[in-house]
Amino acid sequence: MTSVVSKASFKIFPVLVLASLTASHSSAQRLDTLVARAIDFSRTQLERSVKSLGDSAKFPRSTLDDGTWRIAKPNDWTAGFFPGCLWRMYEFTGDESFHAHARKWTGELKDQQLNTKTHDVGFIMFCSFGNEYRLHPNEETKNILLQSACSLASRFNARTGCIRSWDNPKWQFPVIIDNMMNLELLFWAAKNGGGKELYDIAVSHAEKTSQNHFRPDGSTYHVVSYDTTTGAVLAKETHQGFAHESVWSRGQAWAIYGYTMAYRETREKRFLQTAERAANWFLDHLPDDAVPFWDFQAPEIPREPRDASAAAIAASALFELCTLTEDARLQARYATEARRILTSLCKAPYLAANSASSGILNHTTGNWPAKSEIDVSLIYGDYYFLEAMMRYRQSERVN
Repeated sequence: MTSVVSKASFKIFPVLVLASLTASHSSAQRLDTLVARAIDFSRTQLERSVKSLGDSAKFPRSTLDDGTWRIAKPNDWTAGFFPGCLWRMYEFTGDESFHAHARKWTGELKDQQLNTKTHDVGFIMFCSFGNEYRLHPNEETKNILLQSACSLASRFNARTGCIRSWDNPKWQFPVIIDNMMNLELLFWAAKNGGGKELYDIAVSHAEKTSQNHFRPDGSTYHVVSYDTTTGAVLAKETHQGFAHESVWSRGQAWAIYGYTMAYRETREKRFLQTAERAANWFLDHLPDDAVPFWDFQAPEIPREPRDASAAAIAASALFELCTLTEDARLQARYATEARRILTSLCKAPYLAANSASSGILNHTTGNWPAKSEIDVSLIYGDYYFLEAMMRYRQSERVN
């Protein structure tokens, strides 16, 4: 009896393997098609936005009830994302009109290199001038980025070991998990003539954030406030999440992305481990369609608003993290989950096709507690969605 079962299993096993490989290939083909369509749609939406905005001093931030863009000023934390989207589309298409538009909108942000009033100078300048330099290296852009990094570094406090996020009197020295994203500007500058001090500041901030923003289970706090005299932690709270001990979904996505980037730039294993902890928690708590609610513990789930921007940020990070982790099981998991998230974002209801939105992704949430930008399109969601699709295509070429 044993030998019969064994022979049968040898006959069945190749069939099962073939079926699995066929299913995997079919899934990849479906995602290839979805991504191609989403890129075409994104191109149309960006062309539509350029035409409707007209003035390059206008920076889209989020959509209004009629689907048109709510406009932000050049010093708004979101200002760099629209030129970043244009650079991404130029990279996808090679269309010189997108190159011209990207340079036009990027140029309007030049003065922000001297902005020392916000940690978001990293977002503003690296998504715009950073992409320009990556695609077309030149001395003028390089110097703008180096000055931007110095402006960001001016907010560093040696006693706390961190870069101050907000100048908000509610907290003595607030640091938000989002601030991990701005460190990429410092790492870049340190490698391009800015000096080792910038690298050291970025590493110090990442270490302190890893120590104090994370709970034992790998979930994150949004805001940690420090005492500037002793460096002690004064409070661990939220500003955009549901509660101090809940998990704001975009904050968790920032953590995955930020520590993946920090490991790429430093090769410090502790940062890789932090990225993996953040990613594992995020993936363990996703709903069936892989797009999180605005807060993982929001009280009215499943009737709560989603945040497709958190999904886009996480997907982009996971496409990189799966190439960096040394655990084969995690490599497979992160690659699979990145594709699963991207698959959901590339179709209804999240892709804004057949809607009034001027954006690319629908169903994103900015600041629910403030009742601001709820269930709209957000320009940073669009930016990281385009980046996730770019990274997906790059991963397919490698494989």
